[in-house]
Amino acid sequence: MPLPIQPLSPLDGRYQRQTAGLAEHLSEAGLNRARVHVEVEWLLWVAEHRLFGAAPVDAADAEALRTWAAGFGQAEIDWLAEKEAVTRHDVKAVEYLVRDRLQQQGLERLSEAVHIACTSEDINNLSYALTIRAAVADVWLPALRAVIDRLRELALEQRDRPMLSLTHGQPATPTTLGKELAVVAWRLERQAKRIAEVEVLGKFSGATGTFSAHLVAEPHADWPATASAFVEHLGLTWNPLTTQIESHDWQAELFGAISHAGRILHNLATDVWTYIMLGAFTQIPVAGATGSSTMPHKINPIRFENAEANLEIASALLESLSATLVTSRLQRDLTDSSTQRNIGVALGHSLLALDNLRRGLSEIAVSDAALDAALDGNWEVLAEAIQTVIRAEVLAGSSSIDDPYAQLKELTRGQHVGQQQLVAFVDGLDISDAAKERLRRLTPGTYTGVASELVDRLP
Repeated sequence: MPLPIQPLSPLDGRYQRQTAGLAEHLSEAGLNRARVHVEVEWLLWVAEHRLFGAAPVDAADAEALRTWAAGFGQAEIDWLAEKEAVTRHDVKAVEYLVRDRLQQQGLERLSEAVHIACTSEDINNLSYALTIRAAVADVWLPALRAVIDRLRELALEQRDRPMLSLTHGQPATPTTLGKELAVVAWRLERQAKRIAEVEVLGKFSGATGTFSAHLVAEPHADWPATASAFVEHLGLTWNPLTTQIESHDWQAELFGAISHAGRILHNLATDVWTYIMLGAFTQIPVAGATGSSTMPHKINPIRFENAEANLEIASALLESLSATLVTSRLQRDLTDSSTQRNIGVALGHSLLALDNLRRGLSEIAVSDAALDAALDGNWEVLAEAIQTVIRAEVLAGSSSIDDPYAQLKELTRGQHVGQQQLVAFVDGLDISDAAKERLRRLTPGTYTGVASELVDRLP
């Protein structure tokens, strides 16, 4: 027996709770609510400015229309579904819905002001602009900032916690855990700022961007100025030069920036996973959770693995959106229509990853023992410090050692060197007593430069 109708996407099934905030804006219903809002605002604009011979609407009727549009809900969703089954055109169904509302309010005289001089894309581009902007500002960016805030909190907590660096997977100059987390937070802050400042554009210029019908029907209006004022009235930036569609460059810029942030987050997920594998982080057991169906001891880093997978999907979709949306054949084709219906899917996978990263970063603890053991087992990382001090001594005339780098390379490359070996090596060097004393006091745990202070560079 066939199953009842099921959600095909996990975003609408298994992960619906985590992505519901985006659905408020980027679902079909969210888009239609925005379309109704734009249609109502345009007909009221036409009436207020007496365009096309329309008479003004009194304040109470205008307020009632706006209240109805803002209250868009299940009744309107059902009405549109029934009407679109007949019209086979989503924007036309919205036009009929607004006309129906005018009739209910006794404003039939305004019926021909609904959608007047508009092409569907005039309504759609503004509606997408409003819904995408709201989804990013109200849902996606707060989720990103929650991850940044958690990283900042951890960076401050661990600013003085020394750890062995691993460049190319090999022991390298120590750092602090706080500084490494601050690096990621700082990178993400830049992207968050870039995303928040993307200029959201809108067009409102008719079938081919020429205001042709507008000018024939109302020859005395300054249509570019009118369109600019209307678009800005909606809180958007007017795009004066378009074909039938707004060119979507701002969307490509936004999705590119979100994808870039996702790549940074992906790097975070894989690094934390690696630190867990190395024992630098331990995972805090969650009561009742199971790590493996057969190995009871396991606590798998599933938060970071889930984030990694969803960020990969999100970036693929976002980069496809960016590449596809900036191309439209001649004055119009409909490839963007189908493409834009997946904006919510792309942002949904990204949002799911952010949720997992935030939770994952709250379910790990620092293993001081593991970090200390790694530092204590790799005294050879001080070779950089020793050879640099020797070179400085040579430059200052306090030493005549030839090629200090080569000497340290011979001592340390490819082998472990302990504290006693290094101290003995330092004691035999032709350098000043002050330089020897600085090097004798040095340990892998104190060889972190100004890493702790660099955390203060976080905004």
